[in-house]
Amino acid sequence: MAVDMGLNILIVDDYKTMLRIVENLLKQLGFTNVYQATDGSMALKMLRDGAFGLIISDWNMEPMTGLQLLKEVRADRKLNTVPFIMVTAESKVENVAAAKEAGVNNYIVKPFNAETLKQKLSAVLGAF
Repeated sequence: MAVDMGLNILIVDDYKTMLRIVENLLKQLGFTNVYQATDGSMALKMLRDGAFGLIISDWNMEPMTGLQLLKEVRADRKLNTVPFIMVTAESKVENVAAAKEAGVNNYIVKPFNAETLKQKLSAVLGAF
């Protein structure tokens, strides 16, 4: 089954430069519908109002962290099957374990490039 390159993707990061970088990488890979949220609560509202096929979220954000967002998404019957990739600058074992326990689909450690992103997306969405 081919990956839908028109899939609605929500990227969440409180750092606007990182949002731009991830959006550009996704567009380089061929994805066309990329949306941005600057914090977890904004993302949650967008997710509840729209239809998204993937969430890529930073871990460290205020006032709602990526982990809190993940838990909210997994607790919501309408959203709990949406693939979720966590992005973080820290690769601490306890963070990876907490994200896995909360239901994350994959994990990316910053800094990363288009190839790393493609590998993680392929693991979550299928090869493209």
